[in-house]
Parts: sequence; C-alpha cells; structure tokens
Amino acid sequence: MSFEIIPGTWNLDASHTEVGFTVRHAGISKVRGAFTDVEGTLTVGDSIAASKVEATVKTESFNSKDANRDAHVKGEDFFNVEQFPEMTFVSTGVAGSPDDFELQGNLTIKETTKPVSFKVEFGGIAVDPFGATRAGFSATTQISRKEFGITWNAALEAGGVLVSDKVVINIDSAFVLASQS
Repeated sequence: MSFEIIPGTWNLDASHTEVGFTVRHAGISKVRGAFTDVEGTLTVGDSIAASKVEATVKTESFNSKDANRDAHVKGEDFFNVEQFPEMTFVSTGVAGSPDDFELQGNLTIKETTKPVSFKVEFGGIAVDPFGATRAGFSATTQISRKEFGITWNAALEAGGVLVSDKVVINIDSAFVLASQS
C-alpha cells in the first residue's frame, strides 16, 4: 500500500489507538502492557519527508492487567509517575520509501531523551460513517530501558534477572483529519 495521505493536521484518536509494550519476565515468558491515555498530532506536509508526529503518553495510565504489578511499575522503581507524569515522542525524520519506511525521532522517558526509529506500516485511509477521514498506522521499535534510567531488577536463583532490559514498543494508531493545508 503506498503512502498517500491528505496534507494537513491529523489528531490522534485515542479510543482507536493502543500504545503497548512487551518485556521478557524471568527469562521465560513475556509480559504485555499498554498506556491508555495518549495524545498526538500528525502534521502531513507535501511529502512523507515533510511530515511530523508528536505524541504524549501519561505514565499513570500504565495497565498490565495486574494491579500489584501496575502499582510497582508506576512507582519509583520504574516510571515514578508522580515525578515523571509523561513520556513524549517527537519525530525528526523519515527514512525509506513511502511503502517501507521508518519514523525517526526523540523519545523522552523520565527526562532522558534518546533517538529511536520506528518501523512503520501505513494501514490506509478511510472515511467513516460519520464523515471523518481517518488514517491508520502500526509502528514498532525496541529500546533499552536502562538507557532511560529504568534500572530496577531482581536476580533469579537460577541465574539471570527478573525483567529484561529489552522492551519492544508496539503502536497501533488511528488519526482523524482535523484540517487540510
């Protein structure tokens, strides 16, 4: 599918978006979670290279479907949501072709900003039954949580650690056209 999208401002539709992650637990299984409070804007220029994405995630909205784990991850050992209530992403460029591209940008977690590159799949554009023009995207990247100051861990009796350093971020998003340029 080629990337053909109307130039203008597109607002993230949070009710049709999931910002999720996967991390290995105890070296044997994977734990998944998501952030339920996210805002964002896609500004589309005349080309894919002239476009920009900005997004904010409220760390308090972390949900792994386990209340005890959620409380621990929201606490000082991980996100410290009281001191660091938001994570942000601001794109800096695009690499590749419209059919196969990566969105590059700066991810900030706990006031640490690092460059990341998301592999992006454009899902297409549709007009919904209410007349809103929508665009869908899926994106994935992998980060080191230690690089963002999230270093808590516990040693396992058999060797290794409880929580892997590698975190895979998966985003499925929908944007709604707010204004054309």
